[in-house]
Amino acid sequence: MIYRATSSKTLDEIGSALEAAASRHKFGVLTVHDLKQTMQKKGVELGMDCRIYEVCNPVQAKKVLDSDGAVSTALPCRISVYGSPGHYTVATMLPTVMMKAFENPAMERVAEEVEKNIVAMIDEAVASPV
Repeated sequence: MIYRATSSKTLDEIGSALEAAASRHKFGVLTVHDLKQTMQKKGVELGMDCRIYEVCNPVQAKKVLDSDGAVSTALPCRISVYGSPGHYTVATMLPTVMMKAFENPAMERVAEEVEKNIVAMIDEAVASPV
């Protein structure tokens, strides 16, 4: 249900690599939520770093939205980077699993394509430079 990969890169290195990978796969990073910073502003200390990247491929999003507007509750796709220096996890909920909730077989192919790209983006982001 959740795809995870780990990295010893810095939080910023992972973020830069993730944004570059998203672009290569024709996804845009719509926004980045720094959960630790947001919670700190509310007076709550989070004991780990946590950034959430909202990513979207508008062509693929349109396909599933045309099938069922309720899919908007699951969009955009989210990729989370969490942990502490030296050990970060990059994770996402798999689109193929999430789309099953909508019980619409027409969305399966799109979900598989999106999932393939998001997993590749994560793998690229955590990979050590050659």
